Amino acid sequence: MELLPLVFTSGWASGVNAYATVLLLGLLGRYAGIDGIPAALERTDVLVVTGALYALEFVTDKIPYVDSGWDAISTAIRPTVGAILGLLLTGDASSLDQAVAATLGGTTALASHAVKASLRLAVNTSPEPASNIVLSTVEDFSVAGALALAVFQPWTAFGIVAVLLGGGGIIAVALTRRVRRGYRRWRERRREALEHV
Repeated sequence: MELLPLVFTSGWASGVNAYATVLLLGLLGRYAGIDGIPAALERTDVLVVTGALYALEFVTDKIPYVDSGWDAISTAIRPTVGAILGLLLTGDASSLDQAVAATLGGTTALASHAVKASLRLAVNTSPEPASNIVLSTVEDFSVAGALALAVFQPWTAFGIVAVLLGGGGIIAVALTRRVRRGYRRWRERRREALEHV
């Protein structure tokens, strides 16, 4: 298994859903016999705890505005999990390699978390809840697909995740600007309405 694409992909996946990432990697290592998955992730207690936390996030992530609160709490958790996974995936590598992998995993997780949180804030401004549920479900499947691909086709996963991260960043910036403009217009209309009263 290629280390760089796996660290990059697992970092990205951690930024989207850290608990699903740990759970899926542990299950792949334990039941699919994938070499290179750290034994710590395959432990029963780790699988049970991350499974329970993933179930909680699965529900929370589908509720508008609650998901943004969950994202705020996860700002410290997701990049930390990405860094720890990067460190664990290096195994017995040199200290420098471990530091580079941990930094790459944590930084990628922070970037994908920022994209996810920004997109969710923008989506939460829509009046209907369906878009939030659809986006959350797409994120869940994206994490599962990217991790499976990273295990079997690491460089393909690397390319896809790089495109998702870059494209998501561009979309997040565009949506954030649009939401800010809409909020400014709403504030101006409200101020004008109050002045006429």
